Amino acid sequence: MTDTEWRNETTITEFILLGFGDHPDLQILLFLMFLVIYIATTIGNTLIVVLVVTDQHLHTPMYFFLGKLSYLETCYTSTFLLRLLASLLTGDRTISFSGCFRQMYFFSLLTATECYLLAVMSYDRYIAICKPLHYSTLMNNRFCLQLAAGAWLNCCLANTIFILFMSPLIFCVPNEIDHFYCDPIPLIKLSCSDTHLIILMDFILICVFTLPPFLLILTSYVCIIATILKIPSTTGRQKAFSTCSSHLIVVTIFYGTIMIVYMLSKCDKFQDLKKVFSLCYTVLTPLVNPLIYSLRNRKVKETLCKAVSKCSFHKTCRDSEIIT
Repeated sequence: MTDTEWRNETTITEFILLGFGDHPDLQILLFLMFLVIYIATTIGNTLIVVLVVTDQHLHTPMYFFLGKLSYLETCYTSTFLLRLLASLLTGDRTISFSGCFRQMYFFSLLTATECYLLAVMSYDRYIAICKPLHYSTLMNNRFCLQLAAGAWLNCCLANTIFILFMSPLIFCVPNEIDHFYCDPIPLIKLSCSDTHLIILMDFILICVFTLPPFLLILTSYVCIIATILKIPSTTGRQKAFSTCSSHLIVVTIFYGTIMIVYMLSKCDKFQDLKKVFSLCYTVLTPLVNPLIYSLRNRKVKETLCKAVSKCSFHKTCRDSEIIT
C-alpha cells in the first residue's frame, strides 16, 4: 500500500459537523435563536405531557397519543439541539466517533417512531369519526398501549440492526459531515468500505418507516373527509374536522419536509437547501406541536386555563396567609 493510500485510510476517531458554515458574526445570533427554540419546545411539550397525565378529562386515547408525541418531541430535539448549542457557543464542531453514532441512532429511532405514532393518531381519528359507536371497544387501553409499545420496539430493533451493520465501516479523510447532526447519508459517503449493502438497507428502512405510515395516514384522512362531507349540519362538519385538523397540520409539515429532504439528499449542490428543510421537521414541528394542539384544541385550552387558575388561586392564598 502506498503512503497516499495509507493516509486516505487512516482510522477516523472523530467527525466535524460543518453545521451552518463558518460565519463568526452569525454564531451568537444562531445560538440565541436555537436556545429560545429549545426552551420553548421543551416547556411547551412538557406542559402538554403534564396536563395529559394529571387531568382525568384527558385520559382518552387521543390525548394518550398526544402525550406520547409531546414526550417524543422533547427527546427528539434534545438529541441534536443541545450538541448544536454547545458547538455554536464554544466553536468546537467536532464530535467523537461513538458520539456521532449514538446521535444518529437516537435521532433515527425517534424520527421513525414519530412516523408510526402520527399514523396511529390518524387511525385513532378515523375510528372516532368513521366508526364512533365502536370507538370505545376498538381503542381500549390495552390496544393503545400495544400500539405505542409496538412503534417503539419495532423502530428500536430496526435501528439497532442498522447501526450494527454500519459499525464495521472504515471512514476516510476528510472527516467533515456537511450537516448540523450526524445524518446517515452524508456519513456513509465518507466511508472507504463497500457501502452498497448499507445504502440498500438505508433505502429499505426509509421506505418501511415512512411509506406504510404515510399511506395509512392518507387512507385514514380520505375516509375521514368522505365521512365529514356526509354530515348534514354545518356545525357537525366543523366539529368533526376540528378534531383532526391539528394533527393534519403537524403531519403535513413533518412528512412534507422529510420527503423534500430525501429527494434533495442525492444532489450535493442543494445541501444548504436540504439543511433549511431539515430544520422544518427537526426544529419547527416539535416547536409548533404544543402551539397547534393547545390553541386549536378546546379541551387542552380548558385544562390549561384551569391549571393556571388553580396556580393563581394557591398563590393568592399563600400571599394572604403571609400578610395576615
